[in-house]
Amino acid sequence: MTIRATLLGATMLSLAAGFAAAQTDITVAIQLEPPNLDPTGGTAQAIDSVLYSNVFEGLTRFMADGSVVPGLAESWEISDDGTVYTFTLRDGVTFHDGTTMDGEDVKFSLDRARAEDSTNAQKGLFAGITDVTVTDPLTVQVTLDGPNGMFLFNMAWGDAVIVAPESIADIASNPVGTGAFQFDNWVQGDRLEMSRYDGYWGDAPALETATFRFISDPTAAFAAVMAEDVDAFVGFPAPENLPQFEADPRFQVLTGNTEGETILAMNNGMAPFDNPLVRQAVTLAIDRQAIIDGAMFGLGTPIGTHFAPHNPDYLDLLDNSPYDPDRARELLAEAGMPDGFTTTLKLPPPSYARRGGEIIASQLREIGIETEISNVEWAQWLEEVFGNKDYGLTIVSHTEPMDIGIYANPDYYFQYGDPAFVAIMDELNATTDPAARTALLHDAQMMISEEYVNAYLFELAIATVAQAGLQGLWLNQPTAAVDLTGVSWN
Repeated sequence: MTIRATLLGATMLSLAAGFAAAQTDITVAIQLEPPNLDPTGGTAQAIDSVLYSNVFEGLTRFMADGSVVPGLAESWEISDDGTVYTFTLRDGVTFHDGTTMDGEDVKFSLDRARAEDSTNAQKGLFAGITDVTVTDPLTVQVTLDGPNGMFLFNMAWGDAVIVAPESIADIASNPVGTGAFQFDNWVQGDRLEMSRYDGYWGDAPALETATFRFISDPTAAFAAVMAEDVDAFVGFPAPENLPQFEADPRFQVLTGNTEGETILAMNNGMAPFDNPLVRQAVTLAIDRQAIIDGAMFGLGTPIGTHFAPHNPDYLDLLDNSPYDPDRARELLAEAGMPDGFTTTLKLPPPSYARRGGEIIASQLREIGIETEISNVEWAQWLEEVFGNKDYGLTIVSHTEPMDIGIYANPDYYFQYGDPAFVAIMDELNATTDPAARTALLHDAQMMISEEYVNAYLFELAIATVAQAGLQGLWLNQPTAAVDLTGVSWN
């Protein structure tokens, strides 16, 4: 009896010690795999999903609530005329290869991003920079061609992270940053692995290792979570399964907002979408709620322009584009196409696109527009649609924060760039007064809505299914990021 009691006591102590040691590894699944690992040279949101804050950092950064806080710059001063930003960098910051991060790296990164041959997907963020001067290793002076009320916000984007000349040649496959985690391994088509960087300048993360798995198929995603093969699935692609997870005590379901304006994009540079009557007809043929219910099982907020509804400067313009197929047919007739036409509809992998595309194709067919659907992978979408503008229609969610400025770029894939809109954006960039900025943002939203540049569908919600003991995951996504720096296990 005494021996059994002693053994039982020892076993209980051993179990207690095991439970006391919190888990320090995590496996996170996301639907899309990055095509490369260079956030400063690639446009795919999956790059930031994996690397933002974890591996790479910028002068400023976004927090979970969307606020912008100091990053690699611990402070800054702005000249009275708003054109000169003097950044004081954090001391003791190193890249994962052990080299020091200093002002020369900041200059290299900003000059590279704004260079004539830059491949940065958001090159416009840096267009106003006229000079970058390193006054000492920890002080960098950035001069702008005019005041820009969005500059600190722009520097928080994943496209503005700081990189080093020593490691830039291999950044697409071997990213070297300053973040809390260092890149270890990428098994393309399966997973990416990273581990805690012991030389990190800030607070050490609770996690020691992290693995990102890429699971594009909704059925496979459901199976992986149910089997607990993954600890969390951020952006779970099968919303119809969420009630089952909510009823299972093993899991928690987090449903938040994103910056993702989901649109039916139209190629404004190609007939017949160069005709605003046709674009309006397409827009009025769309029943947004049917798409939200059918493709997203109710997750999503209808939008009438390219702006996030949770932004305080959002303007509700849904009345500009009500579901009205009869009026849509009349508009096609006015445009000289009473019998409709045929066009392409290229759909990237996310569920909102593939599922939503089938519904939209059916709705367009009702007014005489036939669509030739092509399901394309992301690399193909980036090459054909985003790069070569070889498409009629496509569906995509724009997850970059406050990105209405893309409509000022005539070379952007939907080829708008109206000079009057460009003038609004130029004035906005030079304006710091909050009330004046709000008025300009309202003008911008109204202009693209009234010109039916694209058909605006819904603001993408994001659902995360995670193990019950996991804490610190972002509820909302103010930028495309699965930030693991504050994640831990109970």
